[in-house]
Amino acid sequence: MPLRVTFLGTSGAIPTTDRNPSGIFVSREGEQLLFDAGEGTQRQMMRFGTGFSISQLFVTHLHGDHVLGIPGLLQTMAFNDREEPLAIHTPRGTRRQLKSFVNALDNRPSFPVRISEIGDGDVAYRADEYEVRAFETDHDTRSVGYALVEDDRKGRFDRERAEELGVPVGPKFSTLHEGEPVELEDGTVVDPEQVVGESRPGRSIVYTGDTRPTAAAIEVADEPDLLIHDATFADDRADRAAETAHSTARQAAEIANRANADRLALMHVSSRYAGQTEDHEKQAREVFDGEAFVPDDGDELEIPYPDS
Repeated sequence: MPLRVTFLGTSGAIPTTDRNPSGIFVSREGEQLLFDAGEGTQRQMMRFGTGFSISQLFVTHLHGDHVLGIPGLLQTMAFNDREEPLAIHTPRGTRRQLKSFVNALDNRPSFPVRISEIGDGDVAYRADEYEVRAFETDHDTRSVGYALVEDDRKGRFDRERAEELGVPVGPKFSTLHEGEPVELEDGTVVDPEQVVGESRPGRSIVYTGDTRPTAAAIEVADEPDLLIHDATFADDRADRAAETAHSTARQAAEIANRANADRLALMHVSSRYAGQTEDHEKQAREVFDGEAFVPDDGDELEIPYPDS
């Protein structure tokens, strides 16, 4: 079951010739989700071939570099005769502002747009086999981060052991794998615990949006496979990061270490660094034991199962 992340925009507040403002596209088993939509997001979606069939849009906060792409994206969806509703999730206290922005210039989408407010600890979206949770972040406006967390998967079915116990090949295998006991012809009862291993963890992605370092990013998911964290500045501007409610690459790496993340994507890189992100990666790798990298716009990342 593929879980793929496409980095549509990796720049800080100001776009550069190489980096668009914030936008993260996630595809899971055919369902498409978008996290933030900075200026030019729809063009990035065309450029990198993601398509526009998103069902959910998760907004971390209402600063322009995270939302200026929304009106144009909705207008393009309408031009393409979209009929399916779009759900937009936004921090508590910002629904009215976002609704006005969506309808700017009297632009009324021709399809249903449902805007809901979410806060720390809320499940913003529940789907089959996974959910998207909101968590508190520390920015200079109302803001949240999001974590996509899959449900635990069934344990592995031990077919050889089942046959040894006399279970005939067929429907009883599925019954046992679903957690129900079966009775054999001789009256023997075989319990699932005899042939099914322990449940296996699903995958998880944590996206902070803009934030100072916060413990909530550590607690929202158990050992995330990918942490996408604000890393606007390198060490040379740590004071500026604190003043503007952002993080440095080193601070992002410290959060990743404490969260036991597998990989760390350093996001929202200030335009002052242009294409020079070596210090970001170097400083993060001095702290983080896993893989730390600054993604380029258009980079795709496949998230494997932890036990694959």
